[in-house]
Amino acid sequence: MMRHLLPLTALLMGSSFLLFAGGVNSLILPIRGEAEGFTAASLGLLGTGWAVGYVMGCLRTPALVARVGHIRAFGAMCAIAAIAVLLSLVLITPWVWIPVRALSGFCFAGAAMIVESWLNERADAKSRGRVFGLYTMVNLSATTAGQMVLTLGDTNGYFFFVLAAMVYCLALLPTAISATTTPRPLTQAKLALGRLWKNSPIAVFAVLMVGVSNASFGTLAAVYGARIGLSLNEIALFASIPILAGAASQIPVGIASDRYDRRKVLIAVTVFAILADGLFLSVGVPQPALALVMSALFGATVYAMYPIIVAHANDHAEPGSFIQVSGGLLLVFGIGSIVGPTVAGVAMTRFGASTLFAVTGTVHLSLILFALLRLRIAPAVASKDKVAFQAKPLVRASTPETAALGADQEELNAGQSAAFADGPSSQSKD
Repeated sequence: MMRHLLPLTALLMGSSFLLFAGGVNSLILPIRGEAEGFTAASLGLLGTGWAVGYVMGCLRTPALVARVGHIRAFGAMCAIAAIAVLLSLVLITPWVWIPVRALSGFCFAGAAMIVESWLNERADAKSRGRVFGLYTMVNLSATTAGQMVLTLGDTNGYFFFVLAAMVYCLALLPTAISATTTPRPLTQAKLALGRLWKNSPIAVFAVLMVGVSNASFGTLAAVYGARIGLSLNEIALFASIPILAGAASQIPVGIASDRYDRRKVLIAVTVFAILADGLFLSVGVPQPALALVMSALFGATVYAMYPIIVAHANDHAEPGSFIQVSGGLLLVFGIGSIVGPTVAGVAMTRFGASTLFAVTGTVHLSLILFALLRLRIAPAVASKDKVAFQAKPLVRASTPETAALGADQEELNAGQSAAFADGPSSQSKD
């Protein structure tokens, strides 16, 4: 029994190291950059750089692994990610940090995909659901812990950069101690926008908007917190609480979306997101306790949208295309993540910190208007034709391999034998 559990435990530990280091790195950079006098626009470009690198990592890693193998590719990804963190410490300037952050995004995506492919290899039909649930919990816990650890030291020194680099190196351990044979080839992500749009226009538009909104907040929340006078501990909570609130809210949101028209549930959730946007804009400079409450409301809404969108898209998808649809939507989310932080960063530089929520509010309003339009055009999906709602890990840390890990055995088998881009065409849906 232990012979089978040890490789799985090691791989989950490797994933937790990756997410912990990613949590440290994602928060130390905006906090340190703000202290160094970087503009909000340049700090927003850190998020854009990450998103560019992450999307490229999802697209290019399968070919790299096919050429040099899983273990070598994984080792290279972790080593380069560690070097990138240390380079950010040695050369403290946005002109270095932005491309280095893109390199980090590429390596993080590649390393995560390889770990997930090993987990896929270990998960059989009976254990797949439990493995995915455990993986989601580990990722959420590790990301939050990585962000909260910044409250234990001085962010103006070198410690947290070195810590993130060390933990990236620790992530090498799973491949060193795992007895699993070489996994199957990695899942190829395809950005078939035409077919995705034909499958569900609202899913494509909504996931693009959610990418803009969530990446803007994820990148610049720490900058906003610093500029309204929050302490370091409060900034860490301000960035972490929304993630936890979003994870918790997926339970009631999932129940509602399985019972009612998912588009209407998405609209309702987005209305609450606009309420949170409006609170941030109207209050101006909130007291710390109020800021944390508002961030919880914001996170509970914006981080619950993506699973609704994916479930709705899969309601309309052809049989066997779950993995391809989820992977394609992830790349569309990545495109939004490239645009959002840049726009929000420029807006914050020119008009002030609270403009971050003017950007997210505009995005959320656009999503509601488009969803209302689609409600008038297309009928709702019958309850019997719906797929089961599935909670998603933090989208920022999801890859096409995450979709494969979350698929049931039937979908996994179908996805290996049929590509979405080559599947039968269908009429325009919603």
